Amino acid sequence: MANRPPENWRAWMAEVARDVEAGILEPECASAAEMYPESLLKATDAALEAFEAEVRGLTEPSDGDVFGAVERVVLALNAVDDGVSHGGAGYCTEEREQLCEYIDRTLGEHGVDVAALAARKGINRAEITDAWRDW
Repeated sequence: MANRPPENWRAWMAEVARDVEAGILEPECASAAEMYPESLLKATDAALEAFEAEVRGLTEPSDGDVFGAVERVVLALNAVDDGVSHGGAGYCTEEREQLCEYIDRTLGEHGVDVAALAARKGINRAEITDAWRDW
């Protein structure tokens, strides 16, 4: 399984910190870590972990089963992104794209043909989260 987006965000923050320490980036760039407070990272990881567990448990899932799992993870991520719980931090465009790609990839890694699933619903593959997504 590929890295969860919060792992990528932690790696980026570490890289920024190293570059600031090495003098490659200006010290004011060190505040980039505030984009991803630990509470946001942990809550995002927990939502994605629950999604992974649910998808792993699906055997011969119906479209409704798969969309139910997608709905639950998106609603959980909506709650994480509420902007209040994490000092105003939330998901921006890059994070949104990574989260959607992760959901798609996780489904695919567990045997779901996401393109066919979306087509049966009359939507584009990139729209599988749109019905519930606030972020």
